[in-house]
Amino acid sequence: MSSLLVTKKGKHQVNKISDFKFQIFKDESRGMNIPVTIYANDLLISKMVEDRTLDQAVNVTTLPGVKKHMIVLPDGHEGYGFPVGGVAASDLEDGIISPGGVGYDINCGVRLIRTDLLESDIRPKLKTLVDGLFSSIPTGVGSEGSIKLTSSELDELLVEGAKWSVENGYGINSDLDCCEESGKMTGADPIHISNNARKRGSLQLGSLGSGNHFLELQKVDKIYDETAAKTMGITKEGQIQILIHCGSRGFGHQVCSDYLRLSEQATKKYNMNIVDRELACVPNNSPEGESYRKSMFSALNFAWANRQMITHWTRMTFQRILKMSEQDLNMNLVYDVSHNIAKVERHKVDGEQTRDLVVHRKGATRAFPAGMEQLPSRYRSIGQPVIIPGSMGTASWILVGNDRSMDLSFGSTAHGAGRTMSRSHAKRIHTLDEVKRKLESRGIYVRSMTKNGLIEETPDAYKDVDMVADVSHNIGIATKAVRLVPLGVIKG
Repeated sequence: MSSLLVTKKGKHQVNKISDFKFQIFKDESRGMNIPVTIYANDLLISKMVEDRTLDQAVNVTTLPGVKKHMIVLPDGHEGYGFPVGGVAASDLEDGIISPGGVGYDINCGVRLIRTDLLESDIRPKLKTLVDGLFSSIPTGVGSEGSIKLTSSELDELLVEGAKWSVENGYGINSDLDCCEESGKMTGADPIHISNNARKRGSLQLGSLGSGNHFLELQKVDKIYDETAAKTMGITKEGQIQILIHCGSRGFGHQVCSDYLRLSEQATKKYNMNIVDRELACVPNNSPEGESYRKSMFSALNFAWANRQMITHWTRMTFQRILKMSEQDLNMNLVYDVSHNIAKVERHKVDGEQTRDLVVHRKGATRAFPAGMEQLPSRYRSIGQPVIIPGSMGTASWILVGNDRSMDLSFGSTAHGAGRTMSRSHAKRIHTLDEVKRKLESRGIYVRSMTKNGLIEETPDAYKDVDMVADVSHNIGIATKAVRLVPLGVIKG
């Protein structure tokens, strides 16, 4: 098929393999150890070549020990070092681990809660519900949670993750069954966490944060896979769901900052020539690599505990405002999945037997197929639920993992819509009244801590999430199950 000859710097030839697959072939003269594979359509890839997305992807292919291919997913866009919407796997023994390959918001992720409610049940009290959630869940830059932890309590939480929250009264045991890694990454050890990270973490537990983080009340718009939907407890159009999108707050940001600095220093120690300082990394099995992994795992657990506490306060708010019991609401967790993470998984490389790899997902969602032992027993017959949030005011999607994902994308797919407009540009061309008016015209009620927080997250700043879901479905890395649309939104 035809070739595209442009990237941001005009250096890399992008070859169109099929309607939904593009590649930048391995070029040893440029230091590439593997090719880049991009899953997109013509419109989505035209957006990627306008920034540094594909240049950054090529840079990742030069890292030691990377295997098979560097993947850019349909929501891919420029990030810090690694592109957001990127997946890279390195050899467990001879490869690297990179803080930039996980990102600053370690375990930024999403969780979906189903209910027995219909739109008609909440529409009369929609504003009261959204206002109640906005009051119950701290939002915004630097927002502090209502729980203040001692040093020993923080240590326990960093090791136990969502389990700590449940054991302290913030949730139910069945919640843990529906989290990636059961909401607890084994191997976390806070011994190397800096005092700055600990200080930020002890104050922010149970808070939503700012930027693109949000909590949405949504309704089921359309069911595409009735078997998968029923397995998740989703049975009819109009059924109310709650989507929570947030991460490890300032704690994870500080852990990333600390280890980016350490990694940059260590590249000299290990004689590693890195083409972009933002790709600073260390050998996976080095002392620095072990230290980062234990600290990153601690941040993963912080985020799972954080989302668990927000889930608890969401349930309490619904019970209080709707004057309904926990049993009547039946607000069960569908699934919780991370999209900024690095961990060891077994995958095939170039037809070999499966081998252990360090899989970095940065703005990418795990999408394991049916039958995988890592999935909760209830989902092993259908595949992992994959939750892809849209931008404020647009649809979100539930997909399920597809068998082809293991070969095509290290068992991964997109994590959201992906930005196409910078926050500063959004503020230049949009106004608060305009954004609110557009949302209200769609029947969406929104609360935000700041006007800039609302303007920066205007739906126009993001790609078409329906298109992202279509590409994932058509290429075979995940299968469409349910489309959701928002009714109410709280943002930082």
